[in-house]
Amino acid sequence: MEDIIIGSHVSFNKNEQLLGSVKEAISYGANTFMFYTGAPQNTLRNKIDDNLTKEAYELMKKNNINPNNVIVHAPYIINLANDNDNYNFAINFLKEEINRVEKLGMKIIVLHPGSHVKLGPIRGINNIITALNTVLTKETKVIIALETMAGKGTELGSNFEELKQIIDGVELKDKVGVCLDTCHINDAGYDLTNFDNVLVQFDEIIGLSKLVCLHINDSKNLISSHKDRHENIGFGTLGFENIIKVIYHEKLKGLPKILETPYITNNDEENKKLYPPYKFEIAMIRKKQYDLELIDSVRNAYK
Repeated sequence: MEDIIIGSHVSFNKNEQLLGSVKEAISYGANTFMFYTGAPQNTLRNKIDDNLTKEAYELMKKNNINPNNVIVHAPYIINLANDNDNYNFAINFLKEEINRVEKLGMKIIVLHPGSHVKLGPIRGINNIITALNTVLTKETKVIIALETMAGKGTELGSNFEELKQIIDGVELKDKVGVCLDTCHINDAGYDLTNFDNVLVQFDEIIGLSKLVCLHINDSKNLISSHKDRHENIGFGTLGFENIIKVIYHEKLKGLPKILETPYITNNDEENKKLYPPYKFEIAMIRKKQYDLELIDSVRNAYK
């Protein structure tokens, strides 16, 4: 069976940092993973521990995880589309994140393009371009992967044309790519029941060479809802078979595919807990066999 590159979002804590991320990914049966270098909602960051990074690389090597397939996600609080009082902060914070990612040795950082917040798409896109041209230099070692968005509120990047405009405006085009999110493009209006056609559109507008990774999520929403609510694989409106076709698509071979599906809650109302579904979803995807009992399997495993 084809060995796909599949993993999930994992934690990155101050005690074990990248080593802890690798351990978590291995526990899920993954051969890649994605992490934030700190909390996505704030600017608090711990100094990178080179010893922990070295141990992490040794563990990756033992478990056939290629660091080039590991993804870092930029914090949500970075908004490059709105040139308000926080614009320079967002640019500088992204520079710092890139430095952290380079220190860790990763190659891809996923970034939400941003929300224009009533400035309008044209000005918002120009702001993103200006910011990226400020951040990216010839010495930059990472690729910034602009994520396809659902189009909630004033989000930019919910259609391929907007992403193309941003890429066209970036001077160092070899340092920018795209991360395609299955939930987001469904919610934005792209029909994943005809994924071949979606890829044709992507290739004609942006070019498949710019696609560097995928977020694999089912959606709680109908197509064109613009809501961005992820669902566990096979339990949403996209369905298991459609998602499997995306993951195993011939044109997407060799691209890292990352699960960001919701944690499962237990049945205890007084002592609610959340459990990661990734070990079970990855197994399901590798077998290409839908597990109706996924939710119960996750709950029972963490009892």
